Amino acid sequence: MKPSHPALSALRSLTSWAIVMALSACATRTAAPARPVDLPPAYIESAAPDSAAPTADWWRSFGSEELSTLVDAALLGNPDLLMAAERVRQADAQTTIAGASLFPALSLGAGASRRETRGNDSPGTSAFNASLNASYEIDLWGQNTSRARSAEFALRATRFDRDTVRLTLLSGVASAYVQLLTLRDRLTIAHDNIAIAERVLKVVNVRAQNGAASSLDVARQQSALLGQQAALLPLQLQERQVLYALAILVDKPPQGFAANGASVLGLRVPEVAPGLPTSLLTRRPDLASAEAQLAGANANVAVARAALLPSISLTGSAGIASGSLHDLVNAPVVAFSIGASLLQPIFNAGSLHAQVDVASSRERELVLNYHKAILAALADVESALAARSRLSSQELLLVQSQQQATRALRLAEVRYREGADDLLVLLDAQRTLFQAQDQLAQIRQSRLQASLALLMALGGGWTAP
Repeated sequence: MKPSHPALSALRSLTSWAIVMALSACATRTAAPARPVDLPPAYIESAAPDSAAPTADWWRSFGSEELSTLVDAALLGNPDLLMAAERVRQADAQTTIAGASLFPALSLGAGASRRETRGNDSPGTSAFNASLNASYEIDLWGQNTSRARSAEFALRATRFDRDTVRLTLLSGVASAYVQLLTLRDRLTIAHDNIAIAERVLKVVNVRAQNGAASSLDVARQQSALLGQQAALLPLQLQERQVLYALAILVDKPPQGFAANGASVLGLRVPEVAPGLPTSLLTRRPDLASAEAQLAGANANVAVARAALLPSISLTGSAGIASGSLHDLVNAPVVAFSIGASLLQPIFNAGSLHAQVDVASSRERELVLNYHKAILAALADVESALAARSRLSSQELLLVQSQQQATRALRLAEVRYREGADDLLVLLDAQRTLFQAQDQLAQIRQSRLQASLALLMALGGGWTAP
C-alpha cells in the first residue's frame, strides 16, 4: 500500500482532533436568562363591561375621518419612521455579513506579466496564471454561530424599535389633534365669555347713566372685559403652535397647513379592555426589543468565551500557469495545495478575559433594563386605567358645576339689573362660569388623552410576530 503524503496525514490528524473538540462546543454556550419579573394575575383597575381589545387601526375608534387622514399622511412620509426603516435595512445587511462567516470563502484570481532586460538580445519572457483559493474556519466552539445569532437578535430588536417609533408617531398625531381641538373649544368659550362681559358692560353703562351705578362699577367691568380679552391671546398662540407641530408630524410645511376640526366634542372616547398582564410582553414592541437585546447580549457572551479557545482554519488553492496565453488553455502547469492551521491565544495581557467580563456585564445590565421596562409597562397600564375611571367621574361633576354656574350667572345678571345685588356678585358669577367651562374642556381632553395613554400602554394593537 502506498504511504500517504505527510501533509495529508497531518491534516487528517488535525481534522480528527477538531471533530473530537467540537463535541464539547456547548461549553461556550450560555443559557439565556429567564424573564426577570413575576407578572401579577390581573390589574388593580377594572375595565368597562363593553370594552374591547385594541386593534391595529385603533385611531379609528375616535370616530374622526380627519384624524384617520392625518395618520395616513404621517405613516407615508414622517422622517422619523423612514429613518427607522433604514436602520432595519442596515441591521439586515449586518446579519448577512455575520452569517457569511459560517460558509467557506472562495476567490478567483488571474494575472499576466512580461519581463525584458535591456542590453540583452535574449527575448523577453511572459507569464500567465489563474488560481482558485478557498478558506474556511471550523466553527469549533460556535463562535461564528453565536455571532450570527447576535446579529439576528439585533435585527429583531431594530424591527421592534421601528414598530415603537411607529406607535409613538401615531400617538403623537392623535395627541396633538386632541390638544388642537381642545384649544379651539377653549377659544370658543373665551369668545363667549367676552361676549357676556361686553353685554354686562352695556348694562353697567346704562345704570351708570341713570345714576343707579357708580363709575367704580364701570371701571370694574371694563377691567374684567380687558382681562378676558388678554387671556384669549395665549390660547391663540398655543393653538398655532400645536397646529404647526401637527404639520411636522404628518410631514407637511406649517405654511398653508390646516385642520378643520372645531371641537373635541366630536371625538368618541374609546373604551379599551386591558386583558391580562401576562399578555403585555407580547403586545408592546419596546418590551420585545428589550428581550431581543438581552438575547443578543447572551450570544455575545458566547462569542467572547469562544475567543479564549483555539481556532482551526482550512485553506486550499489550485492554479494553472504558463508562459503563453495559448499554453495556459491547452497545456498549463497545474499546481494545488491544501493546509490547515491551529491558533491558540497564549498571551494577550488579559484583553480576551476582559472582553468576556464586558459581555457578561452587558448581559446583566440588559437583564436589569428588561426588568425595569416590564415594571414601567405595568405601571403605565395601571396609571392609564386609574386616570380613565376618575376623569370620567370628574367630568360628570364638572358638567353639573357648569350647569349651576350658568344658572347662577343668569340670576346674578337679573338681580343686578333690578338693583338687588351689587356688581361684585355679578363679576364673581362671570368668573365662576368661565372657569367651569374651561375646566370642563380640559377634562374632556384629559379623558381622551387617558384613553390614548391606555392604548399606547397596551401596545396599540401590536402583536409580536
